[in-house]
Amino acid sequence: MDANTIIDAIGTSSEVAQLCDVTVSAVSQWRRAGIPRARLLYLRAVRPDAFADKPSHEAVDQREVA
Repeated sequence: MDANTIIDAIGTSSEVAQLCDVTVSAVSQWRRAGIPRARLLYLRAVRPDAFADKPSHEAVDQREVA
């Protein structure tokens, strides 16, 4: 599951930004680079419905995995 799918499942970039206490611009960057792992885990905890039982590592920012 990619970052766009997760963000869209939650709602808008604005809604995700509000949930994570970040700017809409930050969420826009996540759409391109992936959701940072800590934010992804948080979103999974507060909005499990948006993940449809997919592994959480798939939308992680690949720079953090290396």
